[in-house]
Amino acid sequence: QVQLVESGGGLVQAGGSLRLSCAASGRTFAMGWFRQAPGKEREFVAARWRSDGLHYADSVKGRFTISRDNAKNTVYLQMNSLKPEDTAVYYCAANEVAGAYEYWGQGTQVTVFS
Repeated sequence: QVQLVESGGGLVQAGGSLRLSCAASGRTFAMGWFRQAPGKEREFVAARWRSDGLHYADSVKGRFTISRDNAKNTVYLQMNSLKPEDTAVYYCAANEVAGAYEYWGQGTQVTVFS
C-alpha cells in the first residue's frame, strides 16, 4: 500500500505560479496529477513515468511542468501562467506497475482569481 501526501496548493492571482508536491511512501511506476473543478468530472493534468515518458493534457501544455525525484519518491507540478479555469482540487495519483492508478492523495485546493 502506497500513501500519497500532497502539498503546495493555495490562492494565487491569474498569471501567477504555484508548485505542488506529492510524496509517496514507497516506490512507484507512474505518478501523475488530476484535478476536479466544482460541478465537473475529474480530469487528467500530467503524468511522469519512473524511468522516462511524460504526458500533459492539452489545456496545460506550455504552462505546467511535471518532474519527479525518484530518490525521494516525489513528484512535482510547477504551474505557471495560471488562469481562473485552473481552479480545482488537484489530486496526486500513482501506481506500482503500469496500468490504472491505484493510489490517490487527499487533494489540495488551487484557486486562481482574476
